[in-house]
Amino acid sequence: DITSAYNVAEDIYLEPEFNDLCGFRESEIRAVVTQIVEECKLSPQKGEDALALMQPFYDGYSFSEQENELIYNPTLVLYFIKRFQRQCKFPRQMLDNNLAIDRGKLTYITGLPNGEPIIFQALNETPPLSISELSNRFGVDNMLNATKDTTFIVSLLYYLGILTFNGETEFGDWRFKIPNLVVRKLYVEQLFERFLPIDTERSEARQFAKQFYQTGDLQPLCNFMEQRYFRVFDNRDYTSANELVIKTAFLTVLFDDVFYVMDSEFPLERRYADLTMIMRPEQRKYPLYDFILEFKYLKLSEVGLNGAEVREKSIEELMALSAVEDKLAESEKQLLDYQTRLESKYGDSLLRLQLISVVAVGFERVVWQKV
Repeated sequence: DITSAYNVAEDIYLEPEFNDLCGFRESEIRAVVTQIVEECKLSPQKGEDALALMQPFYDGYSFSEQENELIYNPTLVLYFIKRFQRQCKFPRQMLDNNLAIDRGKLTYITGLPNGEPIIFQALNETPPLSISELSNRFGVDNMLNATKDTTFIVSLLYYLGILTFNGETEFGDWRFKIPNLVVRKLYVEQLFERFLPIDTERSEARQFAKQFYQTGDLQPLCNFMEQRYFRVFDNRDYTSANELVIKTAFLTVLFDDVFYVMDSEFPLERRYADLTMIMRPEQRKYPLYDFILEFKYLKLSEVGLNGAEVREKSIEELMALSAVEDKLAESEKQLLDYQTRLESKYGDSLLRLQLISVVAVGFERVVWQKV
C-alpha cells in the first residue's frame, strides 16, 4: 500500500443488480409478518397494520439511480419483527438504538460551514438536494482537509445511509431525499437541539406539544414559538424567510413517532399537505387527535407594519388584517381539499381529524385557527 496504493478493487456499489443486497423487499417482510400473526393468533388486519406502519418508517432506500424498487432498512425491520414476535404487539419506539450513532454523524455534518443549510434543505425537500456526481474519497486526509462543499456533504450523507437516491433533475443531476420517518426524526432532533440548546426549553416545548395532541389548542405553543423559538433567528434570516422556515420550526417541536405517523409534504392524490399527523393504528385507544396543518408566511412589509407594531397588536387585531385574512382563507380552502382526500384514504369514521391554519407575520407573531 505504501509503494503502489490499493488499486485492484472494483466498485460495484451503484450497480442496479445489487440494489437490494443489503435490504429487504416488502414481499420478504410480508411473509415473516404473516407467520408472526399466525403464531400470535392475531387477526390478519394486525399484519396489514404492521406492514402499513413499517413502510413509512423503514422503507425508502435506493442505492442505484437505475433501480426503481425501494428497499427496507434490515436493522430496523429485524428490530420491529423480533419485538412483534416476542410480545405480539408493535414496539413503542420505532428507532433501534443501533442507529442512534447516526445522531453523532449529523451533529458533525451540521457543524460544517455549509452543513446546517443542507440539513435544513434535506428536511424540507424544497428544492430537492441534487449534485452532478458522488464524491468517493472519505479518508482521513479528505475528512480533515478537503473542501466541505455541497457535493462532499450530500455524498457523505448518502454513504452514511441518511440520504438516498431520488431520481434525476431536469438537467440530469442526481436528486437525493431522506429515505423514511426514522431518519427524518434524526434530522428533526438535530435542528431541535440546535435551535433550542437549553434542556428546559426543549422540555417546555414538548409539554406544549403534548397538550396540543390532546386538545387541538395550538395557542400555548404559538406563544412559545414567538417568545423563545423565533428569538434564535436574526435580521439576516428575514432575507430568506418563508413558510418553509415556519413549517420546519413547528415540525421540530411537534414531531412524535410514538403516537403519530408524521410527514412533511405528504402526497394526497398529487396534492401536498404541509404537515400531517396521523395516529398509529395501535395507538388509537388514546384520546388524541389527528391533524393536518397548513403554514403561511407574511413579510412585515406585506402587512405594512414594523416588528414593534406587530408585537403590540392583539391576536384579534392581527387576524383582522386583510393580508392575514387572505392567507387564512387560502389555507382553509387547501385544508378542506386535503381533508376529503385524506378521509378517502383512511376513512372518515377512523380519523379524529383537526384542520389547523397557521400564519406567521415575520418572526414576530403567529396566528392560527381551526377550520
